[in-house]
Amino acid sequence: MNSLDPTDLKILLELIRDPRVQIGELSESLGIARNTAQSRMRRLVRSGVLNDGGREVDLEKVGYDVVGFVTLEVTHRELDGVIGALRRIPQVLEVHEISGRGDLLCRVVATDTHNLQTALRSILRTKGVIRTETVLALHTHIPYRTEPLIGRLVDAAETAGATKRVKTQVSTDSPVREAD
Repeated sequence: MNSLDPTDLKILLELIRDPRVQIGELSESLGIARNTAQSRMRRLVRSGVLNDGGREVDLEKVGYDVVGFVTLEVTHRELDGVIGALRRIPQVLEVHEISGRGDLLCRVVATDTHNLQTALRSILRTKGVIRTETVLALHTHIPYRTEPLIGRLVDAAETAGATKRVKTQVSTDSPVREAD
């Protein structure tokens, strides 16, 4: 969706800042009518800009369709400073300290290859960064997800609960022998 106006973008920003914000609070904080906020939210969901119940922004739909994974090798005494500098680069979405080749792994998004190059140059200019390696994502087959993991926990908890109930029931149903 390339027709986002400033109000749409402010709605997205408020939802990122507080995913639980109610329509009334949203309209009040933005100074727009409740019906306007509601209709805009519906339009953003219908267009796919908002996913996951209207609370997760699809960055590709707002123009950030280049995704790269950047491995950084850094001077270890500068690690905290490098992480602080990466936090200030808007295109850097995530930073993970890793084992293996490199020290940090970053997920970076950009609007095009020139925008990516600008972000990569900012990363390379950071004090403490020795070298980087960038891999571009061509297609996302499985987006970030948590449902399968939580589903497994629910299944395990229900199984454990059923086992506990059976054990408790067996204990209470067992005849108690009195001592002579």
